[in-house]
This record gives sequence, C-alpha cells and structure tokens, in this order.
Amino acid sequence: MIEDRTGIQVQGQLALSLLAVDPVGLGGLHLRSRAGPIRDRFCEPIKSLFPNARRIAPSTSDLQLFGGIDVGETLTQGKVVRSTGLLETPKPLVFTMAERCEPSLAARLAQGLDSGLGHCLILLDEGAEDDEIAPRTLAERLAFRVELEGLRHVELAQMVVSHASIRDAQNHLGTITIPKNVPEALAVTAARFGILSLRAPLLALATARANAALNNRNSVSEDDLQVAVQLVYAHRATQMPTDDEDTPEEDTTTQDDQPDAQSPDQDGSDLTLPDELLIEAVKAILPFDILAHLEGSGRAKTASGSGGAGQKKRGNRRGRPLPSQPGRLDGGNRIDLVATLRAAVPWQTIRKRQHPERTGVQIRQSDIHVRSFQEMSDRLVIFAVDASGSSAVARLAEAKGAVELMLADAYARRDHVALIAFRGDSADLILPPTRSLVQTKRRLAGLPGGGGTPLASGLKAAAELAKRAKSQGLSPSIAVLTDGRANVPLPGRTGRAAANEDAHAMARHIRGLNLSSAIIDTSVRPHRDLQALCDVMGARYIALPRADSKGLSRAIDTALGG
Repeated sequence: MIEDRTGIQVQGQLALSLLAVDPVGLGGLHLRSRAGPIRDRFCEPIKSLFPNARRIAPSTSDLQLFGGIDVGETLTQGKVVRSTGLLETPKPLVFTMAERCEPSLAARLAQGLDSGLGHCLILLDEGAEDDEIAPRTLAERLAFRVELEGLRHVELAQMVVSHASIRDAQNHLGTITIPKNVPEALAVTAARFGILSLRAPLLALATARANAALNNRNSVSEDDLQVAVQLVYAHRATQMPTDDEDTPEEDTTTQDDQPDAQSPDQDGSDLTLPDELLIEAVKAILPFDILAHLEGSGRAKTASGSGGAGQKKRGNRRGRPLPSQPGRLDGGNRIDLVATLRAAVPWQTIRKRQHPERTGVQIRQSDIHVRSFQEMSDRLVIFAVDASGSSAVARLAEAKGAVELMLADAYARRDHVALIAFRGDSADLILPPTRSLVQTKRRLAGLPGGGGTPLASGLKAAAELAKRAKSQGLSPSIAVLTDGRANVPLPGRTGRAAANEDAHAMARHIRGLNLSSAIIDTSVRPHRDLQALCDVMGARYIALPRADSKGLSRAIDTALGG
C-alpha cells in the first residue's frame, strides 16, 4: 500500500509490538500477503510475542470454538466428555487462509472479539485478487492492516523492541493519561477521511496509549497520535479531506468547554494540536492511488459449476442424499445412525473383550458416519441482446423465440430466464428473472430497436443482475447476442476506443464472478474483436450469423452446460 516498502515493514513490526502491549484494546492485525518466505519472516516475532497463540482455519467448528459435549469421545469412553472451546479462555488466535472465512464463522469470531474476555485475532489473508479478502466483519474490529505485496526479502527489518520493554509497557499502560482534547481530534480526523465507524477513533486512541507506554511516557503526545492515525486510519480512508473544511469552531469548543470533573484516565491539560497535524500524518502514509482503491468488502471467490440445472451445493440439511462419509459430530453435521452402527458391528466382539463391564453397542469415533446432501440450485439464463442497428429486429426475434423455447421446459429443468436489451447509450432490463411463459410473451411483445451499440452497458447490466441473482440462491449464466461492434462507451467517456476498453473491462469483471457465459456472434462473418472479448471474459464463442430460434436455443443450452 505504501511506496516506501521498507516503511511497510517498520510500520508492520511496530504494529506487532503495540499489539503485544495491548492485545485487548487493539483487537488484532490483518496481514495480507501470499504464503512464502516474506510472510514467514515477518511473522517470526508472533511466536515469541504471543507464545500461547492458537491457530484456527476456515474449517474450525462450533465445538472447537465454544466447546461442549464431545459426542465421539463420549461414545468411546462410555461417559460424558466435555471439550474446552478456544473462545472460553482469552488467548491470541491466528487465522490462516482468512480470505476463505464464511460469514457464519466470521460472525462467531466477531462475537468473541466483542465479548470483552481479552481475545486477540491475527488474520493471515492470502487473497490474490481484490475480491479475495478476509470478511470486513472481522477486519473492522482489528486496529492494524499490513500488506507485504512487492516487498523483497532483503528489505525486511528486524524486530528491535525487546520483550522486557514490552512487559514494562504492559505494566505502564494503565497509568497513561490522555489530554482531554485528544478524543475529539481523533474523531474529527476520522470524519474528514470518510471513516464512519466509531471503532476507528477508539482503536486509534488505544494505539496512541500503547505507543506512549512503549516509549515510557506518562501521557499521550503528538508523536503518539501521529503513529496512531497512520496505523489505524490510512487503510480505512475512503476520501481525501477537502481544503475548504473549517476547524475554528472545533478549536473554540475545546478551549471554552471546561468539564467540571476530570476523567480518571485524562489529565486537566490540553495537548496543542495544529489543525492539519493529524491530517498530514495520514496523508504521508496513504498510497498514491487511494481514491482508486476505496475500502470495500469482499469474499473469497469460489469455483462454481456450470451444470445445466444450476450449481451443486454440498450440505448437511436437504437435497439429494449422498453416500455417508466418516466424520466428526461438531455441531454442524448430522449422524447417519445406520451407517455408524454398520461400521461398529464388526468390532463388537473385540471391544467387549477389552471392556466387558460395558453393555450395549460400543461405538468409537472412527465408526461415526455423517449425512451429506447435494442441493441443486435453480439456474438463471440472462440474455443480453444487442438491439442496435438495422438488423435489430431480426436479432430480437431470434432472442424472443429462444427465450420462449427455453421457458417451455422451465418447470422440468428449473430454469429461469431474464432479458436485457442494450441500444442507444444504455441497457434496459426488459424481462426480470421469471419462469412465467405468459409474462414473457407480454414483455417481449414490443421491444424497441435501433441506435448505437453500448456493449459495455449491456455487460455491466448483466453482471449486476447476475450478482443479485447469486445472492438469492440462483446459479446465473450469461448469454450475449451481438455483432461485436461496440461504439458507445460507459457514461462519462467518448469514442470507439473508449467503448472497446469499457467492454473489455466489464468482460474481466464478469470473468471474476466465475459465471458460465457464452457470446453469440450474429454478424455475417465471424468477428475477430468479439473472439478477443470472449478470451477476456472466459466465455464460449459461438458464430451463428443465420441462426433461427431453435438453433440459438440449442447452442446456448450446450454452451452453458445444459
């Protein structure tokens, strides 16, 4: 994130030191880096700074987190056996492959961090793409974030803070006083950088106190505040402060407002803070392209199937039963009693000789089989049809026929369809996702045609609809019918070159969504530019210059895995 790569390492090692001083107040650290020697060397101090740290993974179960009755051991020993959960006692947790964390696990860990028991979380985020990132639910609760992208091994700085200094800082932390105008200054600075969460000023305040304790100061100073805003605010900023913002009213308030009683951790003096001191401190560490990388949330991308009836989802609640598999009863699985007994029966003679005092069937952990099901989600085929130019009428007629043919067996195949028409300078959702043949015919009756070819707008509209459908449990696929001559860019740009660039950008976006897709070339001759667009989009290219409705329906069905 920072142009000075050595500066990243220094800031990162300082963040680890501060986290060791006050793990409860700071919450943790989000380390974004691919696994390798660079990350391993950066993480070396963690073993000594947090000797009792426990590693967790995306597969960590509720039983491991919260504890409870261990059914497998209970059956094995013939008595109730309880296991202790990781969240029952305060300790640092190191979360490997955090970019694969599911929302349910993120919510449980966030609950543990908010419990106030003293947990600390270090996220090891190995995401390679922008949308492969640890859940925001966890990241926003952690004070620090460090990225090691582009850092060389020789640039790694060594840990310079001794463990004795950290122990002294921990003992000194409770005596640090905070000047009364510091919380307001941190809140104003956060607001000017577009940071809306109230956690950020609180984390910055805890960072300033930890840094003051580490430097054996009795009160938070300007240097402590500059370190705090750089470490906590830089990666959270969503806007740059405007120059026309006025702060005199804030200064007047801090001078005139004299509280009657002093807080136990605040002294009675003000800390002289120039208006732009903290602002410039954050700007000094912001990446040069911060406005192009505003903070967002993402989830790890998962490979998706392209089966005709939708994606296959493996679960333990409903769907087509799959063969039972050996497993553990961790609160998320359901036992297959028949398969478990079938696995235990051949061993009963030997087990009864070992434990003659027990009666009934003796079951071991290795006997337990759990149920699993395969659920098929409904498929949505999104038609993005080029309705521009003189041949628009013919293309729309083909699309209408293909949609009606695919809907004819929608109830048997569980398909939904949607239609987007793009022409002029925009794209319109003509037919929302539906399985109603009557509604489809009514919506398709009077489609307009003519105008330019805003291919990028059509792809963008299809991608947005696919994302909404995916969040609703559907398995979207995209079929684009066009002659490939994009000549209208997205709003705000002009020219054919810009139109082609925007189309390729939207194609890359669709590819990142991991959707099955196909582009049907309706031009008289195969279009080279359209084939290049297919390569960018990861779509199947189909040249059908004179396809009728039946041929188009068969081609789309085959291309999308029907």
